Amino acid sequence: MAITINTNISSMIVQNNLAKSTTALNSAIERMTTGYKINHAADNAAGYSIARNWEAQISSLDIAADNAATGADMLSTLEDHYALVSSHVQRVRDLTEQAANGTYGEQSKKAIEAEIKARLEEINRIASNCEFNGIKMMDGTNTSAKSIQVGIDGNAAKSQISLSADLFASGKISSLFAITGDGAYSPTGADEDAKLAKLAKDCAGTSTGTGAKSPTDMLGTIDQVINKISSRITTLGAAQNRIESAIESIGVQSENITSSLSTLRDADVATESSNYIKAQILQQASATLLATANQSPSIALNLL
Repeated sequence: MAITINTNISSMIVQNNLAKSTTALNSAIERMTTGYKINHAADNAAGYSIARNWEAQISSLDIAADNAATGADMLSTLEDHYALVSSHVQRVRDLTEQAANGTYGEQSKKAIEAEIKARLEEINRIASNCEFNGIKMMDGTNTSAKSIQVGIDGNAAKSQISLSADLFASGKISSLFAITGDGAYSPTGADEDAKLAKLAKDCAGTSTGTGAKSPTDMLGTIDQVINKISSRITTLGAAQNRIESAIESIGVQSENITSSLSTLRDADVATESSNYIKAQILQQASATLLATANQSPSIALNLL
């Protein structure tokens, strides 16, 4: 081989290998410090794109889980209010059955009427104030279905749970006691207060004149109201079960995508630490050999 001074091939080879080992060393350091084996698109272009897509899906699933949980909270709020209404209606039935007994005089019936009226007024108050995040749920103004977004796309069939408008039907006295079919009954009056007062009189047996009802007649009506409330609560329970199922499904989906993302993106510290040691040894060897290679042209001095 020719002895040259201007071109040191050995030095160039060592420099090239030194650069490669330094790059490998830096890459191993980056992967161990970030915990990711894909830090840049250049590391794995396809993998980088897939990872970004999965990250977006996981973020959307987190929002969907929050949506579902909020929907469940809304229905729980509504159910709790119906539980209160149910307890008041049950007390109204107890008082009505008490008034049906022939041992009570007019003064006693007036006292029964007063408590019934107070219970009915409380039911109306509960219905007027039942709301969740600004949504009125029992005052009769909410006449449209609600959709809970529990998926990550715009396909309603796959990503939404529709809550029937019937879930948000009025829980006021004029609505609850509007009974059709057998035992049809509807409290009469010019407004809600008048209907409530007439209903209290009918239950207590203090109504007079045309259209007056005795407490015995009202027991069947109240039973139908209790059935109506129970039916609404049952429907609420079914909707809550669907939402709970959606939350579980979201959790499974998020877990699977997260596992796949980890496999694709997360660095194997054992592997990277081995790569780091290897690159470090090669770097140190190259640095030592570079010093030797740089001295090679000095051999030409021995020929002078």
